[in-house]
Amino acid sequence: MIRREEKAEYSWEELRAIVDDLRGEEGCPWDREQTMGSLKKYLKNETEEVFEAVDAGDMENLCEELGDVLFELLLFARIASEQGAFTMDDVVSGIARKMVRRHPHVFSDQHYETAEEQLAAWQEIKAREKKDKQKNCSLDK
Repeated sequence: MIRREEKAEYSWEELRAIVDDLRGEEGCPWDREQTMGSLKKYLKNETEEVFEAVDAGDMENLCEELGDVLFELLLFARIASEQGAFTMDDVVSGIARKMVRRHPHVFSDQHYETAEEQLAAWQEIKAREKKDKQKNCSLDK
């Protein structure tokens, strides 16, 4: 049996450990049997509940629903890790790299006069990334 007492505040690392416990050998049977395919409907449902909370201006419910979405994402990443595909650290590093790369006006010396210019640059960077990814995939074959 895994012993944890509920407390007022948890850290990111503690949440990740809770997900690991739920998926572990002594964890929750329901959580352990989930697959990426079975989780899709839950992620969709929780995302729709985020939209409803935003539309209602209900910040308390929004906080809870964002937590539910985060939990689903952690489950997806845990399953991927179990399969040897990637880890949550890979997800975090990947999105951080992407945000730095796509915001040269914030993280380098690039400057845009308007939000429209910045959006056009974002689209250009995104298209270049897609082209580079396709090129790299064809080199792997």
